[in-house]
Amino acid sequence: MSDLTFPTTRQRPLDPPDEVTQLRQQAAMHRMTYADGHLGWLVTGYSAARAVLASPHFSNRPETMHSPIPARLRMRNKEDFRVPPGFFLRTDPPEHTRFRRLLTGQFTVRRMKLLEPRIEEITNACLDDMAAAGGPVDLVQMFALPIPSLVICELLGVPYEDRAQFQEDTKVLVNLETEAEDAMAALGRVSAYLAGLIQRKRKEPADDLISGLIESGELNDEELTGVAFLLLVAGHETTANMLGLGTYALLTNPVQLAAMRDDPSVVENGVEELLRYLTIIHLGPLRSAHEDVEIEGNLIKAGETVAIHLPAANRDASRFPGAEELDVTRPAGGHLTFGHGIHQCLGQQLARAEMRIGYPALLRRFPGLRLAVTPEEVPMRSDMSIYGVHSLPVTW
Repeated sequence: MSDLTFPTTRQRPLDPPDEVTQLRQQAAMHRMTYADGHLGWLVTGYSAARAVLASPHFSNRPETMHSPIPARLRMRNKEDFRVPPGFFLRTDPPEHTRFRRLLTGQFTVRRMKLLEPRIEEITNACLDDMAAAGGPVDLVQMFALPIPSLVICELLGVPYEDRAQFQEDTKVLVNLETEAEDAMAALGRVSAYLAGLIQRKRKEPADDLISGLIESGELNDEELTGVAFLLLVAGHETTANMLGLGTYALLTNPVQLAAMRDDPSVVENGVEELLRYLTIIHLGPLRSAHEDVEIEGNLIKAGETVAIHLPAANRDASRFPGAEELDVTRPAGGHLTFGHGIHQCLGQQLARAEMRIGYPALLRRFPGLRLAVTPEEVPMRSDMSIYGVHSLPVTW
C-alpha cells in the first residue's frame, strides 16, 4: 500500500501544494491511497495527464471511481451515485457522443464571435455600476460573477432575475463541506426550476439554446433538465472564478497587469497563460480504467482510479519552461485547464471570449485598480471544488 494521499493544502494561494510540486519533479505518476483505501494513481506530469485524458480505455462515470478526498456526501460515494439523465459530463460513449453532437454546434468559435458585442455591452454595464458605486467594492459581486451569469442566462434563455436562487444553490453544490441532505435539496431546487422553465418554453419558445434543444425533439424532459443544469452551473461558476482569481493574480503581479492593460496584442495569449497558471479545476478530473492500460511505462489495472492533478500538470517545466512564473507573453497554448480529449470543456470558447473582453476592459476603465485589503486577507476558495476567491475587495 502507498502512504501517499491527495495533497490539498496550498502554501501560497496561486500555487499548487508544495507536496504535489515535489511529486511532479520526481515522476509523472504515483501510487496513491484513496479516501476509502483504494490503491490507485495520482498523475502530476503533463504528458501523462494528456495521455490519460485522451485514452479510450478510461471511464468518466462516477460509479466506477473512488474519491481521492474524504467524502462528506453519501451521493459522492460511487455506490450511491446515479448519473441523472442529461448529465453528459459524467457519461461515456455512445451516450456522451449523443449529447455532445447536439451541443457542439452551439459553442463554436464563430458563434462565440457573434456573441462578443453583447459580452462587451454586459461588461461595460458592470463597469458603469462599479464606477457609480465608488470604491471599495467586491469585484466578485460587481464584475466577475454577473458577466458570465448574464451571458449564460441569455444564451440558455434563463431569466436573469431568477439568478439569486441558482447562484446560491450552486455554491452549496460545489462546497466540499456540504452535507448530503443540503446538496440533494439544492440539486432538487435547481432541477425543479429548470423543469418548470422547460415546460414554459414548450408553450412559448424563444430564440435561445433551451428552446432549440426542445425543438430538436431528440431529448426528453429529464434529459433537457440535466443538460440545462450542467450548462447553467458550468457557464457561470467557472468563468466567474477565473475573472476573480485572474484579477487577483494580476493585481499581485503589476508587470503582468500592465502588459494585459496596455498591449492589446498580449491579451489573447495572456488569457491562456492565466488559465494555465491558475488552473481553477484543482480537484481532479478522475478517470477509471475499464481494462488494463499502460501509460508512460506504468500499468494501470482495470478498475483502478486515476486522479489527474491539473494544476501540477500545467506547471510541468518540460512542457512550459519557467512554468512556476506568471508570464502573459509566454506561448501558453496546449494547457489542460479545459481538459483534453472527448470530455474537454464544451464552453471553452465562450469562457475565452468573456476573459479576453473582461480583463482589459476592467484594467483600462480603472487604471488605478488595486486591492483594498492585503493579499493575505483575500479569502480563497480552498473549500470549493472550483478554486478562486470568495470575494475580492478592490478600490481605485
